Amino acid sequence: MLRKISTVILSTLLAAAIIIYLLSRVWDELLITLHEADLRFLLLATVICLIAWYLRGYRYLFILSRLSIVVGINFSTACIFVSQTANLIIPARLGDLIRLLILRHEKGTTYSTGLSSLIVERVFDIITIALIGAIALPFVVTQATWFSTLIGVTLLAGLLFILILLFSGRLSSENRIFGKILKILDEIRSVSGTTSALALLSVSSVAIWIIDCIICAMVAMMFGEMIPFQVIVLAIVIGNLVKAVPITPGGVGTYELALALTFELAGVAPGTAVLIAIIDHLIKNMVTLAGGVVSIYYFGEWTLSLLKRAYSGEIRGEIDGRS
Repeated sequence: MLRKISTVILSTLLAAAIIIYLLSRVWDELLITLHEADLRFLLLATVICLIAWYLRGYRYLFILSRLSIVVGINFSTACIFVSQTANLIIPARLGDLIRLLILRHEKGTTYSTGLSSLIVERVFDIITIALIGAIALPFVVTQATWFSTLIGVTLLAGLLFILILLFSGRLSSENRIFGKILKILDEIRSVSGTTSALALLSVSSVAIWIIDCIICAMVAMMFGEMIPFQVIVLAIVIGNLVKAVPITPGGVGTYELALALTFELAGVAPGTAVLIAIIDHLIKNMVTLAGGVVSIYYFGEWTLSLLKRAYSGEIRGEIDGRS
């Protein structure tokens, strides 16, 4: 228990240290830029962010329907809200596991089916952001070769997963663990196994991430910065690929650092780059948190104990024990 608490404290302190470092570098310039901000773009960015959440909910509704789980748009969106809210306070993205427990409690699904729905969502997210990053990269003048390396490795990993998915259908096993893995892969194939399903998931995923970039563009316009859209796309891609490595809760600190660095390399003033990065992530996290609170009321008080168990790391043991 002490080790779990120490992990949470250390990851939170790391996130705070990164944010403090970013702010300390540009404090004077930051205050001037903040004073000149147009708050109308802040409101617009918040509204767009909320729309993006319902688009995520629609995509997840479709994924669940392909797994024969019938839910409404509010249910699917609330599912994501609760798990992502948990990720803001729980390291190693363990908040994602909450979704498995919600589906089991509300719809009687197995943990493997819940995990399949989560993996499909994550795979489409990661491959999509890597693809749009690869498209944007040639149009951005930068000496940071690690950008292309990060995007290339992600695309290669996505391609490897697709190949495993395609060939795993020919395999079978008497081993309990390997058999469960093959079952999950089979469920994943059933979600995206038709042309129409693949098209819907692909188009919705691209729309979700383009909207995410538009939110950042609104934040930039809030400070009077007309940053080329391809630069914003690249910054969001790099930020989210870095954020996917669960170093801090919700990627706080690492996401802002990646965004600010990308903007600075593209010629944006350091103070403005830091402000855009911090406020972009703040908007998205505040909408997540507000949606999470509403979603807890939507599901009922039992989700509060679920969050407590997730924070203490108990739910991983529950899922492992019943899988």
